[in-house]
Amino acid sequence: MTSSTRTSYPFSSKTIALLALEGDTEVLSWLRPWDARTIRLLSNEVREASHDYLLLIAEAYRQASARVLDGLRQPVTEGNLVNHQWLHTFTTNPVTGLALLALVLYLFLYRFVGTFGAGTLVDFLDGKVFADLFNPFVNHVVDSLIPYRCIRELVAHDFGILTLGLRYAVAVVFPIVTTFFLSFALLEDSGYLPRLAYLLDRTLKPLGLSGKAVIPLTIGFGCGTMAVLVTRTLDTSRERMIATVILSAAIPCSAQLGVIMALLAQRPLALLVWALVVIGIALITSTLLNHLLPGGPPSFILELPPLRWPVLSNVIRKTTTRVSWYFMEIMPLFLLASVLIWVGRETGVLDRLLAWMILPMEKLGLPPQVAQVFIYGFFRRDYGAAGLYDMQDQLSMGQLTVAAVTLTLFLPCMAQFIMIIKERGMLFAVAVVACVFPLAFSVGMLLNRLLVLTGLL
Repeated sequence: MTSSTRTSYPFSSKTIALLALEGDTEVLSWLRPWDARTIRLLSNEVREASHDYLLLIAEAYRQASARVLDGLRQPVTEGNLVNHQWLHTFTTNPVTGLALLALVLYLFLYRFVGTFGAGTLVDFLDGKVFADLFNPFVNHVVDSLIPYRCIRELVAHDFGILTLGLRYAVAVVFPIVTTFFLSFALLEDSGYLPRLAYLLDRTLKPLGLSGKAVIPLTIGFGCGTMAVLVTRTLDTSRERMIATVILSAAIPCSAQLGVIMALLAQRPLALLVWALVVIGIALITSTLLNHLLPGGPPSFILELPPLRWPVLSNVIRKTTTRVSWYFMEIMPLFLLASVLIWVGRETGVLDRLLAWMILPMEKLGLPPQVAQVFIYGFFRRDYGAAGLYDMQDQLSMGQLTVAAVTLTLFLPCMAQFIMIIKERGMLFAVAVVACVFPLAFSVGMLLNRLLVLTGLL
Protein backbone atom coordinates (compact mmCIF):
# COMPACT_ATOMS: atom_id res chain seq x y z
CA MET A 1 0.00 0.00 0.00
CA THR A 2 1.27 3.49 -0.77
CA SER A 3 2.07 6.07 1.84
CA SER A 4 -0.88 8.19 0.75
CA THR A 5 -3.34 5.43 1.67
CA ARG A 6 -4.36 7.05 4.95
CA THR A 7 -5.50 10.22 3.21
CA SER A 8 -6.91 8.48 0.12
CA TYR A 9 -9.04 5.85 1.87
CA PRO A 10 -11.46 6.29 4.78
CA PHE A 11 -9.53 3.80 6.98
CA SER A 12 -5.92 3.04 7.82
CA SER A 13 -3.79 0.98 5.45
CA LYS A 14 -3.86 -1.98 7.90
CA THR A 15 -7.66 -1.92 8.06
CA ILE A 16 -7.95 -1.65 4.27
CA ALA A 17 -5.56 -4.58 3.81
CA LEU A 18 -7.42 -6.79 6.30
CA LEU A 19 -10.82 -6.06 4.79
CA ALA A 20 -9.49 -6.68 1.29
CA LEU A 21 -7.96 -10.00 2.40
CA GLU A 22 -11.38 -11.00 3.75
CA GLY A 23 -12.90 -10.29 0.34
CA ASP A 24 -14.94 -7.21 1.27
CA THR A 25 -16.37 -6.23 -2.12
CA GLU A 26 -16.91 -2.58 -1.23
CA VAL A 27 -13.31 -2.15 -0.07
CA LEU A 28 -12.00 -3.97 -3.13
CA SER A 29 -13.90 -1.54 -5.35
CA TRP A 30 -12.06 1.37 -3.68
CA LEU A 31 -8.54 0.10 -4.48
CA ARG A 32 -6.39 1.85 -7.04
CA PRO A 33 -4.79 -0.51 -9.61
CA TRP A 34 -1.35 -0.58 -7.93
CA ASP A 35 -2.88 -1.18 -4.50
CA ALA A 36 -5.05 -3.96 -5.93
CA ARG A 37 -1.93 -5.66 -7.32
CA THR A 38 -0.26 -5.40 -3.91
CA ILE A 39 -3.29 -6.96 -2.24
CA ARG A 40 -3.36 -9.83 -4.76
CA LEU A 41 0.32 -10.60 -4.11
CA LEU A 42 -0.23 -10.41 -0.37
CA SER A 43 -3.30 -12.67 -0.61
CA ASN A 44 -1.33 -15.30 -2.51
CA GLU A 45 1.44 -15.25 0.11
CA VAL A 46 -1.07 -15.54 2.96
CA ARG A 47 -2.93 -18.43 1.30
CA GLU A 48 0.35 -20.29 0.75
CA ALA A 49 1.26 -19.78 4.39
CA SER A 50 -2.14 -20.92 5.73
CA HIS A 51 -5.36 -22.06 4.09
CA ASP A 52 -7.21 -21.12 7.31
CA TYR A 53 -6.18 -17.47 7.20
CA LEU A 54 -9.81 -16.28 7.41
CA LEU A 55 -10.21 -18.23 10.63
CA LEU A 56 -6.99 -16.69 11.95
CA ILE A 57 -8.22 -13.19 11.15
CA ALA A 58 -11.55 -13.90 12.84
CA GLU A 59 -9.77 -15.23 15.94
CA ALA A 60 -7.59 -12.10 16.04
CA TYR A 61 -10.74 -9.95 15.90
CA ARG A 62 -12.24 -11.96 18.76
CA GLN A 63 -9.14 -11.62 20.93
CA ALA A 64 -8.92 -7.88 20.23
CA SER A 65 -12.59 -7.44 21.13
CA ALA A 66 -12.11 -9.44 24.32
CA ARG A 67 -9.20 -7.17 25.34
CA VAL A 68 -11.30 -4.06 24.74
CA LEU A 69 -14.26 -5.42 26.70
CA ASP A 70 -12.20 -6.94 29.51
CA GLY A 71 -13.19 -5.23 32.74
CA LEU A 72 -16.01 -3.30 31.09
CA ARG A 73 -18.68 -5.99 30.86
CA GLN A 74 -20.51 -7.88 33.56
CA PRO A 75 -21.59 -11.48 33.09
CA VAL A 76 -25.33 -11.93 32.64
CA THR A 77 -26.50 -14.84 34.75
CA GLU A 78 -30.26 -14.37 34.57
CA GLY A 79 -31.70 -17.12 32.40
CA ASN A 80 -28.23 -18.21 31.28
CA LEU A 81 -27.93 -21.89 30.47
CA VAL A 82 -24.26 -21.76 29.45
CA ASN A 83 -23.19 -23.98 32.37
CA HIS A 84 -25.46 -26.75 31.14
CA GLN A 85 -22.87 -28.23 28.80
CA TRP A 86 -25.08 -31.24 28.12
CA LEU A 87 -27.69 -28.94 26.57
CA HIS A 88 -25.11 -27.40 24.23
CA THR A 89 -24.00 -30.89 23.22
CA PHE A 90 -27.61 -31.97 22.76
CA THR A 91 -28.31 -29.11 20.31
CA THR A 92 -25.13 -29.60 18.25
CA ASN A 93 -24.85 -33.40 18.16
CA PRO A 94 -26.04 -34.65 14.73
CA VAL A 95 -28.40 -37.30 16.16
CA THR A 96 -30.00 -35.39 19.02
CA GLY A 97 -29.72 -32.04 17.20
CA LEU A 98 -31.69 -33.25 14.17
CA ALA A 99 -34.30 -34.83 16.43
CA LEU A 100 -34.62 -31.49 18.23
CA LEU A 101 -34.88 -29.69 14.88
CA ALA A 102 -37.74 -32.00 13.86
CA LEU A 103 -39.50 -31.25 17.15
CA VAL A 104 -38.97 -27.49 16.70
CA LEU A 105 -40.36 -27.60 13.16
CA TYR A 106 -43.38 -29.58 14.33
CA LEU A 107 -44.18 -27.42 17.36
CA PHE A 108 -43.36 -23.98 15.95
CA LEU A 109 -44.03 -24.21 12.21
CA TYR A 110 -46.71 -26.90 11.96
CA ARG A 111 -48.65 -26.56 15.20
CA PHE A 112 -48.17 -22.90 16.16
CA VAL A 113 -47.88 -21.17 12.77
CA GLY A 114 -49.82 -23.68 10.66
CA THR A 115 -52.57 -24.93 12.96
CA PHE A 116 -53.02 -21.99 15.35
CA GLY A 117 -52.00 -19.02 13.15
CA ALA A 118 -53.27 -20.20 9.74
CA GLY A 119 -56.12 -22.20 11.22
CA THR A 120 -57.68 -20.82 14.37
CA LEU A 121 -56.75 -17.14 14.00
CA VAL A 122 -57.39 -16.94 10.24
CA ASP A 123 -60.74 -18.74 10.56
CA PHE A 124 -61.84 -16.24 13.19
CA LEU A 125 -60.60 -13.06 11.49
CA ASP A 126 -61.49 -14.06 7.94
CA GLY A 127 -64.67 -16.03 8.58
CA LYS A 128 -66.21 -14.14 11.48
CA VAL A 129 -64.82 -10.60 11.40
CA PHE A 130 -64.40 -9.88 7.69
CA ALA A 131 -66.80 -12.27 5.92
CA ASP A 132 -69.70 -11.81 8.33
CA LEU A 133 -69.21 -8.24 9.54
CA PHE A 134 -66.65 -6.01 7.80
CA ASN A 135 -67.10 -6.86 4.10
CA PRO A 136 -70.95 -6.73 4.09
CA PHE A 137 -70.84 -3.41 5.93
CA VAL A 138 -68.27 -1.92 3.50
CA ASN A 139 -70.19 -3.18 0.46
CA HIS A 140 -73.42 -1.64 1.74
CA VAL A 141 -71.82 1.73 2.55
CA VAL A 142 -69.96 1.93 -0.77
CA ASP A 143 -73.05 0.98 -2.79
CA SER A 144 -75.01 3.66 -0.95
CA LEU A 145 -72.49 6.48 -1.36
CA ILE A 146 -70.72 5.87 -4.70
CA PRO A 147 -72.82 5.92 -7.88
CA TYR A 148 -70.07 4.81 -10.28
CA ARG A 149 -69.61 1.06 -10.74
CA CYS A 150 -65.88 1.16 -11.53
CA ILE A 151 -65.14 3.17 -8.38
CA ARG A 152 -67.27 0.80 -6.29
CA GLU A 153 -65.29 -2.13 -7.69
CA LEU A 154 -62.03 -0.38 -6.79
CA VAL A 155 -63.03 0.12 -3.15
CA ALA A 156 -65.27 -2.85 -2.35
CA HIS A 157 -66.84 -6.10 -3.58
CA ASP A 158 -64.81 -9.06 -4.86
CA PHE A 159 -61.50 -7.30 -5.67
CA GLY A 160 -61.74 -4.02 -3.74
CA ILE A 161 -58.95 -2.38 -1.80
CA LEU A 162 -60.85 -2.78 1.47
CA THR A 163 -62.66 -6.06 0.92
CA LEU A 164 -59.81 -7.96 -0.77
CA GLY A 165 -56.49 -6.14 -0.20
CA LEU A 166 -57.14 -5.19 3.42
CA ARG A 167 -58.83 -8.51 4.14
CA TYR A 168 -55.92 -10.58 2.80
CA ALA A 169 -53.37 -8.40 4.61
CA VAL A 170 -55.14 -8.35 8.00
CA ALA A 171 -57.29 -11.48 8.16
CA VAL A 172 -55.23 -14.04 6.22
CA VAL A 173 -51.58 -12.98 6.23
CA PHE A 174 -51.17 -10.91 9.41
CA PRO A 175 -51.90 -13.71 11.95
CA ILE A 176 -49.59 -16.11 10.10
CA VAL A 177 -46.75 -13.60 9.83
CA THR A 178 -47.14 -12.63 13.50
CA THR A 179 -47.04 -16.21 14.78
CA PHE A 180 -43.98 -16.91 12.63
CA PHE A 181 -42.11 -13.81 13.79
CA LEU A 182 -42.93 -14.68 17.39
CA SER A 183 -41.56 -18.22 16.90
CA PHE A 184 -38.45 -16.87 15.19
CA ALA A 185 -37.83 -14.36 17.99
CA LEU A 186 -38.08 -17.10 20.64
CA LEU A 187 -35.56 -19.30 18.81
CA GLU A 188 -33.29 -16.34 18.06
CA ASP A 189 -33.21 -15.01 21.63
CA SER A 190 -32.52 -18.45 23.10
CA GLY A 191 -29.26 -18.81 21.15
CA TYR A 192 -30.58 -21.83 19.25
CA LEU A 193 -30.30 -20.45 15.70
CA PRO A 194 -26.45 -20.17 15.64
CA ARG A 195 -26.29 -23.78 16.90
CA LEU A 196 -28.62 -24.80 14.12
CA ALA A 197 -26.24 -23.11 11.68
CA TYR A 198 -23.32 -25.04 13.19
CA LEU A 199 -25.31 -28.29 13.07
CA LEU A 200 -26.29 -27.95 9.42
CA ASP A 201 -22.98 -26.61 8.07
CA ARG A 202 -21.77 -29.98 6.81
CA THR A 203 -25.22 -30.75 5.38
CA LEU A 204 -25.26 -27.48 3.44
CA LYS A 205 -21.70 -27.76 2.09
CA PRO A 206 -22.67 -30.07 -0.86
CA LEU A 207 -25.27 -27.46 -1.78
CA GLY A 208 -22.63 -24.73 -2.03
CA LEU A 209 -23.72 -23.08 1.22
CA SER A 210 -22.27 -22.68 4.69
CA GLY A 211 -24.05 -22.87 8.02
CA LYS A 212 -24.53 -19.09 7.88
CA ALA A 213 -27.07 -19.62 5.10
CA VAL A 214 -29.46 -21.08 7.69
CA ILE A 215 -30.27 -17.53 8.84
CA PRO A 216 -31.51 -16.06 5.50
CA LEU A 217 -33.14 -19.38 4.55
CA THR A 218 -35.00 -19.45 7.85
CA ILE A 219 -36.01 -15.81 7.47
CA GLY A 220 -37.29 -16.77 4.01
CA PHE A 221 -40.03 -18.74 5.73
CA GLY A 222 -41.12 -15.38 7.15
CA CYS A 223 -40.64 -13.05 4.18
CA GLY A 224 -38.64 -13.76 1.04
CA THR A 225 -38.01 -10.06 0.43
CA MET A 226 -36.36 -9.62 3.82
CA ALA A 227 -34.44 -12.88 3.35
CA VAL A 228 -32.88 -11.73 0.06
CA LEU A 229 -31.68 -8.62 1.88
CA VAL A 230 -30.17 -10.75 4.67
CA THR A 231 -28.12 -12.78 2.15
CA ARG A 232 -25.66 -9.86 2.45
CA THR A 233 -24.36 -11.64 5.58
CA LEU A 234 -23.03 -14.53 3.46
CA ASP A 235 -19.33 -14.35 2.72
CA THR A 236 -19.11 -14.91 -1.04
CA SER A 237 -21.03 -13.74 -4.09
CA ARG A 238 -21.35 -17.38 -5.15
CA GLU A 239 -23.09 -18.33 -1.91
CA ARG A 240 -25.36 -15.29 -2.09
CA MET A 241 -26.43 -16.27 -5.61
CA ILE A 242 -27.24 -19.87 -4.62
CA ALA A 243 -29.20 -18.76 -1.55
CA THR A 244 -31.16 -16.21 -3.61
CA VAL A 245 -32.18 -18.85 -6.15
CA ILE A 246 -33.35 -21.22 -3.40
CA LEU A 247 -35.32 -18.42 -1.76
CA SER A 248 -36.94 -17.57 -5.10
CA ALA A 249 -37.79 -21.12 -6.16
CA ALA A 250 -38.46 -23.28 -3.13
CA ILE A 251 -38.88 -21.34 0.13
CA PRO A 252 -42.52 -20.38 0.88
CA CYS A 253 -43.07 -17.25 2.95
CA SER A 254 -44.85 -17.62 6.29
CA ALA A 255 -48.26 -16.69 4.92
CA GLN A 256 -47.91 -19.05 1.97
CA LEU A 257 -46.59 -21.80 4.22
CA GLY A 258 -49.35 -21.31 6.77
CA VAL A 259 -52.13 -21.33 4.15
CA ILE A 260 -50.70 -24.44 2.47
CA MET A 261 -50.50 -26.20 5.82
CA ALA A 262 -54.10 -25.22 6.57
CA LEU A 263 -55.21 -26.53 3.16
CA LEU A 264 -53.33 -29.84 3.28
CA ALA A 265 -53.33 -30.58 7.01
CA GLN A 266 -56.53 -32.60 6.63
CA ARG A 267 -54.54 -35.13 4.61
CA PRO A 268 -51.03 -35.59 6.08
CA LEU A 269 -50.06 -37.59 2.97
CA ALA A 270 -50.80 -34.56 0.77
CA LEU A 271 -48.69 -32.36 3.04
CA LEU A 272 -45.88 -34.93 2.91
CA VAL A 273 -45.99 -35.05 -0.91
CA TRP A 274 -45.83 -31.24 -1.07
CA ALA A 275 -42.90 -31.10 1.36
CA LEU A 276 -40.91 -33.86 -0.38
CA VAL A 277 -41.33 -32.29 -3.82
CA VAL A 278 -40.39 -28.79 -2.68
CA ILE A 279 -37.40 -29.99 -0.62
CA GLY A 280 -36.28 -32.20 -3.51
CA ILE A 281 -36.36 -29.29 -5.96
CA ALA A 282 -34.39 -27.11 -3.51
CA LEU A 283 -31.72 -29.81 -3.09
CA ILE A 284 -31.43 -30.55 -6.82
CA THR A 285 -31.31 -26.87 -7.80
CA SER A 286 -28.68 -25.90 -5.25
CA THR A 287 -26.55 -28.97 -6.01
CA LEU A 288 -26.56 -28.14 -9.72
CA LEU A 289 -25.63 -24.53 -9.02
CA ASN A 290 -22.83 -25.70 -6.72
CA HIS A 291 -21.33 -27.68 -9.60
CA LEU A 292 -21.99 -25.11 -12.33
CA LEU A 293 -20.89 -21.89 -10.64
CA PRO A 294 -17.15 -21.24 -10.40
CA GLY A 295 -15.54 -21.26 -6.98
CA GLY A 296 -15.07 -23.54 -4.00
CA PRO A 297 -17.00 -24.32 -0.82
CA PRO A 298 -17.54 -21.35 1.50
CA SER A 299 -15.75 -21.04 4.83
CA PHE A 300 -17.74 -21.11 8.04
CA ILE A 301 -16.79 -18.92 11.01
CA LEU A 302 -19.42 -18.28 13.66
CA GLU A 303 -19.23 -17.57 17.37
CA LEU A 304 -21.85 -19.44 19.40
CA PRO A 305 -23.61 -17.26 22.00
CA PRO A 306 -24.60 -18.79 25.34
CA LEU A 307 -27.88 -20.66 25.56
CA ARG A 308 -30.45 -18.95 27.74
CA TRP A 309 -34.15 -18.73 28.39
CA PRO A 310 -35.64 -16.19 25.95
CA VAL A 311 -36.11 -12.79 27.55
CA LEU A 312 -39.77 -11.82 27.18
CA SER A 313 -39.05 -8.13 26.58
CA ASN A 314 -36.57 -9.00 23.81
CA VAL A 315 -39.01 -11.39 22.15
CA ILE A 316 -41.82 -8.83 22.25
CA ARG A 317 -39.54 -6.06 20.93
CA LYS A 318 -38.25 -8.19 18.03
CA THR A 319 -41.73 -9.43 17.14
CA THR A 320 -43.34 -5.99 17.23
CA THR A 321 -40.47 -4.50 15.19
CA ARG A 322 -40.88 -7.11 12.45
CA VAL A 323 -44.66 -6.91 12.48
CA SER A 324 -44.38 -3.10 12.23
CA TRP A 325 -42.07 -3.59 9.27
CA TYR A 326 -44.72 -5.83 7.72
CA PHE A 327 -47.42 -3.19 8.12
CA MET A 328 -45.23 -0.37 6.80
CA GLU A 329 -43.52 -2.17 3.93
CA ILE A 330 -45.74 -5.08 2.91
CA MET A 331 -49.34 -4.02 3.56
CA PRO A 332 -49.12 -1.13 1.04
CA LEU A 333 -48.11 -3.74 -1.55
CA PHE A 334 -51.35 -5.63 -0.88
CA LEU A 335 -53.34 -2.46 -1.47
CA LEU A 336 -51.26 -1.70 -4.58
CA ALA A 337 -51.92 -5.23 -5.83
CA SER A 338 -55.65 -4.62 -5.46
CA VAL A 339 -55.33 -1.45 -7.52
CA LEU A 340 -53.30 -3.23 -10.23
CA ILE A 341 -55.84 -6.06 -10.35
CA TRP A 342 -58.62 -3.47 -10.68
CA VAL A 343 -56.75 -1.75 -13.53
CA GLY A 344 -56.19 -5.11 -15.20
CA ARG A 345 -59.87 -6.01 -14.93
CA GLU A 346 -61.08 -2.63 -16.19
CA THR A 347 -58.67 -2.58 -19.17
CA GLY A 348 -59.12 -6.24 -20.07
CA VAL A 349 -55.41 -7.04 -19.58
CA LEU A 350 -56.18 -9.41 -16.73
CA ASP A 351 -58.73 -11.30 -18.82
CA ARG A 352 -56.15 -11.80 -21.58
CA LEU A 353 -53.59 -13.05 -19.06
CA LEU A 354 -56.15 -15.45 -17.64
CA ALA A 355 -56.96 -16.68 -21.16
CA TRP A 356 -53.27 -17.41 -21.80
CA MET A 357 -53.13 -19.42 -18.57
CA ILE A 358 -56.00 -21.77 -19.47
CA LEU A 359 -53.79 -24.29 -21.31
CA PRO A 360 -51.19 -24.52 -18.48
CA MET A 361 -54.06 -25.00 -16.01
CA GLU A 362 -55.39 -27.88 -18.11
CA LYS A 363 -51.94 -29.51 -18.13
CA LEU A 364 -51.84 -29.14 -14.35
CA GLY A 365 -55.29 -30.76 -14.06
CA LEU A 366 -56.74 -27.58 -12.54
CA PRO A 367 -59.89 -25.63 -13.45
CA PRO A 368 -59.32 -22.39 -15.42
CA GLN A 369 -60.29 -20.12 -12.53
CA VAL A 370 -57.18 -21.21 -10.59
CA ALA A 371 -55.14 -19.17 -13.10
CA GLN A 372 -55.91 -16.00 -11.17
CA VAL A 373 -54.18 -17.50 -8.12
CA PHE A 374 -50.88 -17.60 -10.01
CA ILE A 375 -51.31 -14.14 -11.51
CA TYR A 376 -52.11 -12.66 -8.11
CA GLY A 377 -49.22 -14.64 -6.67
CA PHE A 378 -46.78 -12.55 -8.68
CA PHE A 379 -48.02 -9.38 -6.98
CA ARG A 380 -47.60 -11.12 -3.60
CA ARG A 381 -46.89 -14.80 -2.99
CA ASP A 382 -49.13 -14.74 0.04
CA TYR A 383 -51.79 -13.00 -2.08
CA GLY A 384 -51.87 -16.03 -4.36
CA ALA A 385 -51.93 -18.42 -1.40
CA ALA A 386 -54.86 -16.54 0.08
CA GLY A 387 -56.66 -16.83 -3.27
CA LEU A 388 -56.07 -20.58 -3.23
CA TYR A 389 -57.48 -20.65 0.30
CA ASP A 390 -60.70 -19.11 -1.05
CA MET A 391 -61.00 -21.84 -3.73
CA GLN A 392 -60.34 -24.87 -1.54
CA ASP A 393 -63.96 -26.05 -1.69
CA GLN A 394 -63.80 -26.18 -5.51
CA LEU A 395 -60.73 -28.46 -5.71
CA SER A 396 -59.98 -32.06 -4.82
CA MET A 397 -57.11 -32.90 -2.48
CA GLY A 398 -54.97 -33.96 -5.45
CA GLN A 399 -55.65 -30.67 -7.22
CA LEU A 400 -54.89 -28.72 -4.05
CA THR A 401 -51.56 -30.55 -3.75
CA VAL A 402 -50.59 -29.84 -7.37
CA ALA A 403 -51.64 -26.19 -7.04
CA ALA A 404 -49.74 -25.82 -3.75
CA VAL A 405 -46.53 -27.31 -5.19
CA THR A 406 -46.69 -25.21 -8.37
CA LEU A 407 -47.51 -22.03 -6.46
CA THR A 408 -44.60 -22.62 -4.05
CA LEU A 409 -42.15 -23.07 -6.94
CA PHE A 410 -43.71 -20.21 -8.90
CA LEU A 411 -42.16 -16.80 -9.53
CA PRO A 412 -40.94 -14.67 -6.62
CA CYS A 413 -43.42 -11.96 -5.76
CA MET A 414 -43.00 -8.43 -7.10
CA ALA A 415 -41.37 -7.11 -3.92
CA GLN A 416 -38.88 -9.99 -3.80
CA PHE A 417 -38.16 -9.57 -7.52
CA ILE A 418 -37.37 -5.89 -6.98
CA MET A 419 -35.11 -6.78 -4.05
CA ILE A 420 -33.25 -9.35 -6.21
CA ILE A 421 -32.66 -6.65 -8.84
CA LYS A 422 -31.34 -4.33 -6.14
CA GLU A 423 -29.04 -6.94 -4.57
CA ARG A 424 -27.95 -9.13 -7.52
CA GLY A 425 -28.67 -7.03 -10.61
CA MET A 426 -31.27 -7.05 -13.40
CA LEU A 427 -29.57 -9.79 -15.45
CA PHE A 428 -29.55 -12.20 -12.52
CA ALA A 429 -33.19 -11.41 -11.63
CA VAL A 430 -34.35 -12.04 -15.22
CA ALA A 431 -32.35 -15.29 -15.32
CA VAL A 432 -34.07 -16.44 -12.11
CA VAL A 433 -37.52 -15.76 -13.57
CA ALA A 434 -36.59 -17.47 -16.86
CA CYS A 435 -35.60 -20.62 -14.97
CA VAL A 436 -38.18 -20.68 -12.18
CA PHE A 437 -41.28 -20.14 -14.32
CA PRO A 438 -40.90 -23.24 -16.57
CA LEU A 439 -39.54 -25.28 -13.63
CA ALA A 440 -42.67 -24.67 -11.55
CA PHE A 441 -45.09 -25.72 -14.27
CA SER A 442 -42.97 -28.69 -15.39
CA VAL A 443 -42.85 -30.07 -11.87
CA GLY A 444 -46.57 -29.41 -11.37
CA MET A 445 -47.49 -31.20 -14.60
CA LEU A 446 -45.30 -34.18 -13.75
CA LEU A 447 -46.79 -34.39 -10.26
CA ASN A 448 -50.31 -34.24 -11.69
CA ARG A 449 -49.57 -37.16 -14.02
CA LEU A 450 -48.09 -39.22 -11.19
CA LEU A 451 -51.06 -38.55 -8.91
CA VAL A 452 -53.52 -39.46 -11.70
CA LEU A 453 -51.66 -42.69 -12.52
CA THR A 454 -51.20 -43.80 -8.93
CA GLY A 455 -54.46 -42.51 -7.50
CA LEU A 456 -52.48 -41.53 -4.40
CA LEU A 457 -54.62 -38.46 -3.60
